[in-house]
Amino acid sequence: MRRRIVVTGVGCVTPIGNEVGTFSDNLLAGRSGIGHLTVFDASRFPVRIAAEVRDWHLQDVGEDPLRWRHCPRQTRFAVGAALQAAQQAEIRDARINPLRMGVYLGCGEPFEEFDAFTSSVCSSLGEAGYQEERFLSCALRLFDPETEREFEPDMPGIHLASILNAQGPNANCIAACASSTQAIGEAARIVRRGEADVMICGGAHSTIHPFGVTGFHRLAALSSNSDPATAARPFDIDRDGFVIGEGAAIFILEELEHARRRGAEILAEVSGYGSSQDAFRVTDVHPQGRGTVAAIERALADARLNPEDIDYINAHGTGTVLNDKVETLALKRVFGSHAYRVPVSSTKSMLGHATTACGAIELAVCLTALRRDAIPPTVNHEKPDPDCDLDYVPRYARELRCTHILSDNIGFGGQNAALVVSRFDEPSRSIAASKQAA
Repeated sequence: MRRRIVVTGVGCVTPIGNEVGTFSDNLLAGRSGIGHLTVFDASRFPVRIAAEVRDWHLQDVGEDPLRWRHCPRQTRFAVGAALQAAQQAEIRDARINPLRMGVYLGCGEPFEEFDAFTSSVCSSLGEAGYQEERFLSCALRLFDPETEREFEPDMPGIHLASILNAQGPNANCIAACASSTQAIGEAARIVRRGEADVMICGGAHSTIHPFGVTGFHRLAALSSNSDPATAARPFDIDRDGFVIGEGAAIFILEELEHARRRGAEILAEVSGYGSSQDAFRVTDVHPQGRGTVAAIERALADARLNPEDIDYINAHGTGTVLNDKVETLALKRVFGSHAYRVPVSSTKSMLGHATTACGAIELAVCLTALRRDAIPPTVNHEKPDPDCDLDYVPRYARELRCTHILSDNIGFGGQNAALVVSRFDEPSRSIAASKQAA
């Protein structure tokens, strides 16, 4: 029998809650975390709304903020979420072999020193055009070497390994919006292969900075709606783009028998994972959703489940016209007639799009659904789109006891990843496996 992978800890820092209880309450209440942008002065920007993490500090998890003063927002979010997850799983108190505990995150490129960069560029421009010496001279004065070191995307994982004494495998995945989903799936595979007993995994990111906002705006990916309450409208006919979000979610994945031996509480099981590449265009999803289809089918096969075994789908659901249409088509291709019976929702309608961290945060959504027997809504879904004709759980949460949940993510550049998370229930898993074998 293959090694089974269970979740024994979860932590989060998000726009709708900075610990799991508040996050779950607000999620099922349909409360949006989108508001006017405050991280920087956006008064002259075309987009001035975002889903920010608010009213949270590292002191909330017992950390001295001075220790992390050189770190970008995503690192601080990752540390906060990881310490919550570690506390719930009690891995600091357990006698876990540190060489058998690793870290796998999906964190992107942070860029928060916009003023220093632009000042250096401006200082380099003279009558003779760009002068590299002037740029470097100014940059050496303005940039802090310690801060620059912390802007490497692998630094959050390095810090988590240090504070939690995880001396096993350590990696960071950058696959755009599929990053943290892929990181969690690969972490599960590491445990399944027997290379580790415990993996600390998930993702963190923030692109709420001038480069992030201007870059996505120039790609025509952001909503132009200035009303925070109604801007994020996945699958709605009036959707016009996504709202930038940020945050982190971190999980403790553990081999089942290892968790049992130390008496850990088992929250859920990561039963399936699949990934794929569109191999189409960097800037467009494949029009038939072939990469999304492949990732979902592989996740179902890995979980040894049939499509009709899935009780709820947490969709990527960005709110862009093309993504929502193609994702809906992909779900129909995989699930057939069952696509019209299984509820689907996009929690980016409340959380915004946390880019590389979105999949991890959405896995925390799935755990909420499993443990609260309720599925979250797609808020602002009011006007059906003929191309998006599934059950998107509009506006309000719905009571539903789920056994198996699918979460899928579609990354810019064509990367796709999907996870199946299941209620930890021995009889249901054995029945599902028997059905698949039959």
